[in-house]
Amino acid sequence: MTSDKSARPAKNIHAFWLFFPAAAILAALAVPLSIHGVLSGTGWPPGLLGAGHAHELIFGFALALIAGYTLGPQPRRILATLFILWLLARITWLLAPDSWTAQVLSPAFALLLARCVVPRFNAAKKWRNKIAGPLILVLCLMVPGFWLTGVVGPDSLMPDRTRLLQSSVLGLLLLMTFMGGRIIAPAVAGTLEKKDIPLEARVQPRIEAALLVLLIAAMGLAMGAATERLAGAVLLPAALLVTIRILRWRLWHCPERPDLLVFAAGYLWLAAGAGVTGTHLLAGIPAIPALHLITVGALGTLSASVMLRLAWQRASRCPPPGWQPISLAALIGLSAVSRYLAGPTPFASPGWLWLSAGLWSAAYLGVALQLLMLYRPAHNRRK
Repeated sequence: MTSDKSARPAKNIHAFWLFFPAAAILAALAVPLSIHGVLSGTGWPPGLLGAGHAHELIFGFALALIAGYTLGPQPRRILATLFILWLLARITWLLAPDSWTAQVLSPAFALLLARCVVPRFNAAKKWRNKIAGPLILVLCLMVPGFWLTGVVGPDSLMPDRTRLLQSSVLGLLLLMTFMGGRIIAPAVAGTLEKKDIPLEARVQPRIEAALLVLLIAAMGLAMGAATERLAGAVLLPAALLVTIRILRWRLWHCPERPDLLVFAAGYLWLAAGAGVTGTHLLAGIPAIPALHLITVGALGTLSASVMLRLAWQRASRCPPPGWQPISLAALIGLSAVSRYLAGPTPFASPGWLWLSAGLWSAAYLGVALQLLMLYRPAHNRRK
């Protein structure tokens, strides 16, 4: 005869408790290892050389963030399958990126993630609210697309890997623009309501719709060598609209909420990244340094803020202490500027590269440590 306790079905586990610390650790280790592999001449780890560096930070780190944020509570079996697949994909890619296991496991995780996540957005009534599902699907499909570009070669009609990754970064820019607005606007509105300050400009549907059109166009145009300049021209008005949107949220009325101010800083990094990337593409200048303003400045600030916010809410039902998001935003912001100053190649300014990597790793090691420390109080609260 089984006890009542043993007969109870196992509770679902929130995906972010698994994927967020793993993503933070990957981010902290991958960047300095990639710089070491190039500048030392050792070529180790091989999976972080050349386009492999971007592959892991976009398709490893960013997709883990998407998994943690969008999956919600999941049965242990489903969550364990996804996480083990992600982990094996990362290990095989880092150590043997050209092996068949690495080539299969990374797309397999992305496709399974899309299968689990994308249908969750179908219940939305408005097309703007449904767009997150297709955006995540496109980003996940970029992973097998990356593999396919290596198979068919540069002479095919497929874009080369550099432009595919460039378009993927712009896809992340669009996803962060959309989902960031869905996080910031209601949080600011709730804070201002307590002060009897009305916030009329919340979602700002016209601006949001214009951004969706512009950034989807930029993603497509960035795929081709002949249309890159047009992508740059499209990104400039998008940067202006992002800036207008964040200003209309009137965050200067929320000085007591440093977590919201850091979210705003991350959103402004989206505008800066879009504007500088657009300028580079329009002028025919290598866009790699500018793209790092999106992947380091915006993705870094917003992802660290979201990870801490979710963990603190689940563990203590309160926002994180102000010094935590502020410190992380400062480290990541300095890292983004340093990476931009380092130039388009690892050999241009290695000092700036190492400074950027050190600041980035310090921020994400701090995030990982805080998440692991918060898991136990949250676990005890569930009991």
